[in-house]
Amino acid sequence: MTLPLSISILLDADACPVKDETYRVAQRRQAKVFVVANSGIAVPREPWIERVIVGSGPDAADDWIAARAGPTTVVVTADVPLASRCVKVGATVLGPNGRAFTEDSIGMALATRNLMADLRSAGAVTGGPKPFSARDRSEFLAALDRALLRLQRAASA
Repeated sequence: MTLPLSISILLDADACPVKDETYRVAQRRQAKVFVVANSGIAVPREPWIERVIVGSGPDAADDWIAARAGPTTVVVTADVPLASRCVKVGATVLGPNGRAFTEDSIGMALATRNLMADLRSAGAVTGGPKPFSARDRSEFLAALDRALLRLQRAASA
């Protein structure tokens, strides 16, 4: 695969349920993928996929991703504080369910995250998020494809 554009995907890989989907769309759209994790993780041996193992610090992967995020990157993460950092520098940010984090939505996402953390710590909420579904996977595939296509069109203009 040739990489005519500098568009890349920064994948927050620890516990990410859409790694394979990311690889498929990236190959079709000719985007480089950086698979960022705190420990060894299996990735396909392709020249356009790079595994990045960061230190074991609590925010090491987030810091690596945030330092490289920008207008020609798509960041895939479920981590709302990381999403906020990346949105602020102009990156396209998608959750594994295909939901886009944007300037307009990130404030509410952070507030909801903080409220849920407070409720969990008070014992008011004991359940976690809903299970990842086939529909979430499908929504992610479509959202990632649209995001990469938009970035490619913008780079070609």
